[in-house]
Amino acid sequence: MHFSALPTLIMSRIPSQCAVCRSWPSTPVCHACMARFGQPRRRCRTCALELPEQVTTPATQPQRTQCSRCLRQPFGLDACFAALPYAFPWSELVSRYKFDNQTGWASFMASTLLRQPAVRDFLSQLTPQDWLLPLPLSAERLAWRGFNQAWELTRALQRQSACRARADTSLLLRIRHTRPQSELKRSARLDNLRDAFGVAPLRAAELTGRRVVLVDDVMTSGASLLTAASVLRQAGARHVGAVVLTRTAPT
Repeated sequence: MHFSALPTLIMSRIPSQCAVCRSWPSTPVCHACMARFGQPRRRCRTCALELPEQVTTPATQPQRTQCSRCLRQPFGLDACFAALPYAFPWSELVSRYKFDNQTGWASFMASTLLRQPAVRDFLSQLTPQDWLLPLPLSAERLAWRGFNQAWELTRALQRQSACRARADTSLLLRIRHTRPQSELKRSARLDNLRDAFGVAPLRAAELTGRRVVLVDDVMTSGASLLTAASVLRQAGARHVGAVVLTRTAPT
């Protein structure tokens, strides 16, 4: 067994305390906390923002699948799905995963994403010629963090799902180091990412006419995903979507 697989194997098989309520023994997050904090929510199918509750009767229109903002102006992704709000307790667990080198959380996070029927269906539609790509880190940030949390999540999704797409960490590249998006206002985030992504030289033909699904742990404004999607479309991708673990509330 490859050494890198051990954290995921250990976390999935050895009982532990719930990371939220500290009950024992438990899965990484117990069933009670998942029921309390992890219930599926209706979300816009193109930007993954939460939609207001809407009662449907035979006399009314079907429930809408897009938010008013995406209905007025296309968001830039063909589809986007999120499992959880970026709020307690998920924001703390994501930070632990990313900044405390706790890669074993990738397995739990992937299984949480796959609890969403829309995510399972979306990934199952991909063919072996399509792509499942993590949002890349710059070389500087990768060296500082030690791993790409989006890549670990991507690999776990592929292992646990019926997704037949190819997972790759060297097709979409981060070619320019930038300031962390969290330090910037919404209006400055797209400018910060200008020319930050690129497709590996000589590999653009592998994207022509293909579907691509981007994977990340947190979606805030969506600037990173939108910039990467634009680069992939310029290289020939015909459909670019995304799956993210958590989505912030609109500001």
